[in-house]
Amino acid sequence: MSWWADDTEDDEPYADYDESSIRVRPNPKGNRPRTKIRPGHSDAVPGQILGVDRGRFTVLLDADTDAERTITATRARELGKKAMVTGDRVRLVGDVSGHEGTLARIVSIDERRTLLRRSADDTDAVERVLVANADQMLIVIAAANPEPRIRLVDRYLVAAFDAGIRPLLCVTKTDLADPGEFLHNFAGLSVTTFLSGEGSFPVEEITAELLGHETVFVGHSGVGKSTLINALVPSAERATGVVNTVTGRGRHTSSSTVSLRLRDGERSGWVVDTPGVRSFGLGHVNPDNIVRSFTDLAEIALECPRGCTHRADAPDCAIAQAVREGRLGDVGAARIDSLHRLLETFAT
Repeated sequence: MSWWADDTEDDEPYADYDESSIRVRPNPKGNRPRTKIRPGHSDAVPGQILGVDRGRFTVLLDADTDAERTITATRARELGKKAMVTGDRVRLVGDVSGHEGTLARIVSIDERRTLLRRSADDTDAVERVLVANADQMLIVIAAANPEPRIRLVDRYLVAAFDAGIRPLLCVTKTDLADPGEFLHNFAGLSVTTFLSGEGSFPVEEITAELLGHETVFVGHSGVGKSTLINALVPSAERATGVVNTVTGRGRHTSSSTVSLRLRDGERSGWVVDTPGVRSFGLGHVNPDNIVRSFTDLAEIALECPRGCTHRADAPDCAIAQAVREGRLGDVGAARIDSLHRLLETFAT
């Protein structure tokens, strides 16, 4: 008879046993038991991401001090899959000495001031984060070879306005074609514009606009973006390419986004180079942000009926009424035309 079937079996042989005597199966992986308590990382140090390459982050520490250095870091497990991009301000632990072979860990990301994003296409709500904390965007476009694409520039402008970033425009290769007709499309935006031709750039004028700012450079391949960056930051040594004479398209030379320091005496700024793109999806954009970027028109838009799209076919739009009444002066027609075109760009 089995012992558990006999109610009269004497329990005395087991009296000396308690729970501590029970054999516990060891953890097969040899890991410590999981806990929901996470370290506070009170000793984490601040840094700025300058570039990302295959899961490794180049981070600047102690900027503008005698201890300034760049280190290599990886993502801490507790951050999960949260995107970290060039320009992010982060906190790090581990070996932050910057010595060869060392690797720190990024444990948190500071709140971002701005975020430049794009999607694969206008129907895709999944966004791709390009740059964090930039406050300016320099759109580089060629007057010819390759031909300027007004709609692509419109898309850059929409993305900048949506992110709260000030746009600038640089037209290269003006020795090949007159950019006047192209620039007329943006007359109502009051965008600061630089012109360059025959391989020379107004370096001093552009530098003056970039100092004290973090400026992201955008433009499709072959427009001279990398050449311009090398002129502004000679130590950058960004690869340059040529335009295919058959297709009229440029060859991609920048494969990753990277921050480069621009210096002029004791003043400095940041130039953020991005890979050339031939499309810029706006599936993530909030159209209200476009209107708010036209500060003079946004104030008038408060008089619009609820749900007004502010597009050319919008009935009873207060902005259109203000233009007809001449309340915006000589620039009114150009301003509303630019607004309408950007809203149509987003909607189509």
